[in-house]
Amino acid sequence: MLKRLFSVLEPFILALLGTVLLATFLPARGGFAVVAGYVADAGIILLFFLHGAKLSRDAIWQGLRNWPLHIAVLVVTFGLFPILGLGLSHLPGVDPAMAAGILFLTLLPSTVQSSIAFTAIARGNVAAAICSASFSNLLGIVMTPALVALLMQGDGRSGISLASVEGIVLQLLVPFVAGHLLRPWIGAFVTRHKGLLTIVDRGSILLVVYTAFGAAVVEGLWTRISPTDLARLMLLCLFLLGIILLMTFVIARTMRLSRADAIVLQFCGSKKSLASGVPMAGVLFPAAQVGVILLPIMLFHQIQLIACAMLARHYGAADDTDDEAGQGS
Repeated sequence: MLKRLFSVLEPFILALLGTVLLATFLPARGGFAVVAGYVADAGIILLFFLHGAKLSRDAIWQGLRNWPLHIAVLVVTFGLFPILGLGLSHLPGVDPAMAAGILFLTLLPSTVQSSIAFTAIARGNVAAAICSASFSNLLGIVMTPALVALLMQGDGRSGISLASVEGIVLQLLVPFVAGHLLRPWIGAFVTRHKGLLTIVDRGSILLVVYTAFGAAVVEGLWTRISPTDLARLMLLCLFLLGIILLMTFVIARTMRLSRADAIVLQFCGSKKSLASGVPMAGVLFPAAQVGVILLPIMLFHQIQLIACAMLARHYGAADDTDDEAGQGS
């Protein structure tokens, strides 16, 4: 199963890197940049519309039954993560724009697909993972912009303008609500055509990354960001993920969660969604800043996939060993 997961992820990671290279050497300029921006906006609207149609109301109600676990995931996602992000973003020697990207990374909701997949590999509570990840993404539409407005003002950082609020409502919230309200009529179609959601999901991300990095390259992105800055950023992402994985383990022990629920807390609580972060950054920040803002989440995304895949395999193997020991006795 782990091999199948990586076989799905690898082409997208390569496509992401290829898009960054394309934007570096052939950035969108002039009229083409305007058209590409409109197409990217349309992709974001369609993406959130389909995500709204995909979200099951039954999953929402069932998820409320295990509320201590879901609250713990949300506290880690929108509480502990931002606190760490504030600390890391104020470290000396970190480029201010990149520091803003690190902080923005910590304000994002959890992923859905990888959180559920890794929970399944680790033999955790898959149903609870579906609920926790869905709640996180649903609340993230409101919580992430609110946290950006609260925490990313001052020190040269951009808060939320009226135009940003309008963009959030029109491009993210309205399509999501419309998709969910239309679920009784289109939900079955979306469920049958999961490939369509994957294409829209990844295609919209690649479009926004291309337009964002293209605008940043035109503004001199790679003259500002050195290899040393990138190495420092990688170390900060590794440190951030390590601390969160340790803290979720400690919190699960403190709450005396079952092994299956502790796995949910660790995997859902430690993830940050590239799929949500890319379109939100495109709405919340000026075009010239988006490329730098997205660097941390793009790097953290790859690191979390590799680290959590190894951790999930370890948990799954340990569970198999326990089962064999139980059968032997």
